[in-house]
Parts: sequence; structure tokens; C-alpha cells
Amino acid sequence: MTIIEDLDRTTVRGTRLHRVSPRRWRVLDRAGRVIGHIRASREAGATRYHAEKFDLARARMRELGSFWSVDDAVDCVRYLR
Repeated sequence: MTIIEDLDRTTVRGTRLHRVSPRRWRVLDRAGRVIGHIRASREAGATRYHAEKFDLARARMRELGSFWSVDDAVDCVRYLR
């Protein structure tokens, strides 16, 4: 597994990011509730950020979108909650 070190911020657009693995962060709202996850991957020599939510009915992560910017991925999680 490749460690993605590009994301060193802990706050993005009014949310907090909590690293849970070398490639995944939990997105927490201002009250501390988990509103989604961001997963990073390497594509074409750059980092791609995948906005995800846990699908309780299927007991797995569901991808909401894939973005070149962590800000865009966080916005996707925030607006689709």
C-alpha cells in the first residue's frame, strides 16, 4: 500500500479531517459527527480524492465522486449528507 502524504491539513471548508489509514480520512462536521470519508489514490502521477459514504443497507463504502482536489471531495460529502 502506498502512503499518500499530500494531504497535511486537518480542516477543510468548515470540516475536520481525521486520518484513519495512510490513504483514508474521516470527514467530521462541526459537531464532531462523521459525515463521510475521503480516500486518496495515485493516478497519472497525481493524487485523486474519492468522496465516500458508508452504505448501511449494503454494509460497504459507496463512492460519491472522484476529484483532483480535496476541497471538491469534501464539498461533495458535505452537500450529499
